[in-house]
Amino acid sequence: MAIQIRLDALLKRNNLTSKQLANLIGITEANLSILKSGKAKAIRFSTLSAICRELNCQPGEIIYYVSET
Repeated sequence: MAIQIRLDALLKRNNLTSKQLANLIGITEANLSILKSGKAKAIRFSTLSAICRELNCQPGEIIYYVSET
């Protein structure tokens, strides 16, 4: 898939674990894991907004496009 998710570096930058972030944004650890692994087919804007709020970042720091060619 050409869309990549970059959460690990942002979690490290903010000294948070996946479990802590999941609790802060109100989703399960399993759903956050699916998102982090790139296996998610979609993300709600409310979830993206909550992640940005807690990690003090912009959506483009989390989601980015990589050419498949």
